[in-house]
Amino acid sequence: MREVAVTAPESLAPETPKPHRPRAWRPWLLRLALTVASGFVFYLSFAPRPLWWLAPIGFAGFAYALRGRRLWGGLGYGFAFGVAFNLPLLYWLQDFLGVEFGPWPWLGLSVALAAYLGVAGALSTVVARLPWGPVWTSMIIIATETPRAWWPLGGFPWGRVAFSQPDGAFVPLASIGGAPLVGFAVVLTGFAVPPLVSRLRQRAWRGSILPAAGVVVPVVAGLALWPTIGIAAETGSLTVATVQGNAPDVGIGLMAEQDTLRANHLAQSAQLAQQIHSGAVPQPDLVIWPESVAEFRGADPALDQTVADLGAPTLVGTIFRAGAPGVTQNSEVVWDPRTGPGERYSKQSLVPFSEYVPARAIAQWVTPFVNGFYDMTPGTAPAVLDVAGTKVATPICYEIAYDYVTRGGVDQGGRLIVLPTNTAWFGRGGMSYQQLAIARLRAVEHSRAVVVSATSGVSAIVAPDGTIMQSTSEFTAASLVGRVPLRDTTTLSDRLGAWTEYGQVGAAVAAVLAGLVLRVRTRRAGAEHTRATVAG
Repeated sequence: MREVAVTAPESLAPETPKPHRPRAWRPWLLRLALTVASGFVFYLSFAPRPLWWLAPIGFAGFAYALRGRRLWGGLGYGFAFGVAFNLPLLYWLQDFLGVEFGPWPWLGLSVALAAYLGVAGALSTVVARLPWGPVWTSMIIIATETPRAWWPLGGFPWGRVAFSQPDGAFVPLASIGGAPLVGFAVVLTGFAVPPLVSRLRQRAWRGSILPAAGVVVPVVAGLALWPTIGIAAETGSLTVATVQGNAPDVGIGLMAEQDTLRANHLAQSAQLAQQIHSGAVPQPDLVIWPESVAEFRGADPALDQTVADLGAPTLVGTIFRAGAPGVTQNSEVVWDPRTGPGERYSKQSLVPFSEYVPARAIAQWVTPFVNGFYDMTPGTAPAVLDVAGTKVATPICYEIAYDYVTRGGVDQGGRLIVLPTNTAWFGRGGMSYQQLAIARLRAVEHSRAVVVSATSGVSAIVAPDGTIMQSTSEFTAASLVGRVPLRDTTTLSDRLGAWTEYGQVGAAVAAVLAGLVLRVRTRRAGAEHTRATVAG
């Protein structure tokens, strides 16, 4: 009898084990986690922490996340990096606005700024295959800081890469190319790490030379420039004093505390005058009050007497209402101990929703805050004043983040930089320390000493090499008295002006165009090869 082979139905046949495959979402999730962690590491490099070296590490992680990504992937990872960085950096906005406003202004601004890094991440994928890819990628990231300082609503340059570097190896580069060059050096150092590690793992020693240069050269160049940073007096020196009268920590509620601000600074000035007369501190040549601590409508006998007691010209931060009818300006007024108020500088770059309300008709739908809020008028003159026998550059508060304001004051002959500021609005969230870090970078950029006078801290006297000579604590009444050098050196950064920034933007645009051309040619070559293969 013949045996007949019976084949089991396919559904009953034993299943062949399939090889295990990793789930598709795992690489994506790991990249996202790396991106978010890298953005947070970048945030940790900012003041008040002296961890400047974390910035290139953060960008190295970001570079790893972008490797091999296409346009939309670069956009998403860049945006995630920006959100992870900006959310903690700008949390002080919550201290300013308080719980009544909720988190939406803070979240909205953080997301808007993250969008710029998203664009940078997307464009970085376009230039990744060009020779010297990390150079072009770094230029793109820094180039996106330029439109961010312009748009929307006058821009928001806070959180630029260079502002994480008041200490360390990179800061001397500010004297050569300002904040754009410092930021480029930081990003390049990080972005050159992945190709360097890749070449070393492949033992491609010759191929590792360029990425190794990208990691090493910015650091070595910065360190080599340290001996060139001068701090000596060149045109004399001044004894300066700051008055920090303190303010209540009430955020936006400070709008109703103008009388308290004035009284506190009059009281602290009286205490400083007693110390001067007793010989406890030297007689200052110049006294500096913080931003907007007194209203100015005309004659002010109390302030006249206070300045006379101090015995020195005083820069008084005022809400100036004595000009054209209906015009209010944020001004720094030179108050002479004998002749009273004189020359003044008015803030050029006003803060939206703080010093003026854009799109007021729309804004009032969101919050009733704007109903009783007046718009200030920006000034038009350069940030420089003649006082105490010299010229002083006088950016006010937020203006220190804009390159052109301080540069304009120095170009007009400023031999000292004075920064009056009202950081009491922003609580203890780190804003005051972040601003001080920017001031320290400006000191090196322009080779000038900087005197920061804050309502509630941090006030400081900064040497031309960015070193903090004296400083106060936050939310305390205090004064500082110290000797600062006057300098008229013109740094290469001052001579180049904005051309360093525009040059990087131009190079970034050229690199993107070159990357697009390379992509088109690569696709055409691939299509022609496919057609030739089919025809053969």
